[in-house]
Amino acid sequence: MKTANLRVHAALAKLNIPCAIQNLDHETRTSAQAAAALGCSQSQIAKSIVFKSRAGRPILAVTSGSNRVRLDRLSEIIGEKIGKADAKFVRASTGFSIGGVAPTGLPDDVETVFDSDLFRHGSVWAAAGTPNSLFSIQRDDLRRLAGNRIYRFAEPLF
Repeated sequence: MKTANLRVHAALAKLNIPCAIQNLDHETRTSAQAAAALGCSQSQIAKSIVFKSRAGRPILAVTSGSNRVRLDRLSEIIGEKIGKADAKFVRASTGFSIGGVAPTGLPDDVETVFDSDLFRHGSVWAAAGTPNSLFSIQRDDLRRLAGNRIYRFAEPLF
C-alpha cells in the first residue's frame, strides 16, 4: 500500500470503520471513471472536491458523483466566499493529488462537509488517497465519519 493509502486506512481504523482499499490498474480520477471501473452508478461515488476560502482555508466538499456543488450554498455553510482550488493548493493542503482526495486522513485544518444526498445509498465508494485507489463505506459508517457536518449543497448534474 502507498503512504496515502496508509493514511486513509489509519484514519478509518481510528474510528473503527472497516476499510478494504482496492488499488486498480487504471486511474479513477473522475466519478464517471470510478463508477465504470466498479460497475456501480455514478451517484454511488463519493466525489471529494477541494475549494479555497477567501481567507485561504482549504474546504473539502464530499458529494455524490452525479451532483455538482452549488458554490453559493457551500459559501453560506462555510460563512465566507469560496472558489475553486488549483492542483498545487489541493496537494499542499491535503497531501493528496486531484483524483485521489479521500474524505478522511486529512490535516486538521481542512474543513470537511458532506452533502446529504450521499446518504441515500446503503454504501458508497470514495477515493483512498491515490487516483487509482478506492474504498467502500457503509452509510452508517459514513454518517460517523461525517459527524454533524452533513448539509445540502449540491444538485444533480443530469
